[in-house]
Amino acid sequence: MLLSRRSLCSLFLLALLAASSSTVLAAGRRTVVSKVAPVYPEIARRMHVGGVVVLQLTVAPDGSVTDAKVESGHALLGNAAQEAVRRWRFEPAADTTSMTVDVNFNAQ
Repeated sequence: MLLSRRSLCSLFLLALLAASSSTVLAAGRRTVVSKVAPVYPEIARRMHVGGVVVLQLTVAPDGSVTDAKVESGHALLGNAAQEAVRRWRFEPAADTTSMTVDVNFNAQ
């Protein structure tokens, strides 16, 4: 059964509502098989810094993330987003894929 990207995004949002930070697949052709939630940096938490970090990913044919570059977002959140997304796994594919993901940090 194939789900639309909109349906997948809705499912991710529902699954992550209770978390202090959430992650949403923004664009791409491969489905996330497993993901690691970002660790909210303590300094960002104390300063009530939140927002979205946009990352450009390169995903290998085996589904591992081989590169994650911050395109935009608060400097205090970028490293945490990169570290988490590098541990994500995507469905295998025949070739390397580039995609953009948004990692949303809710200010606390």
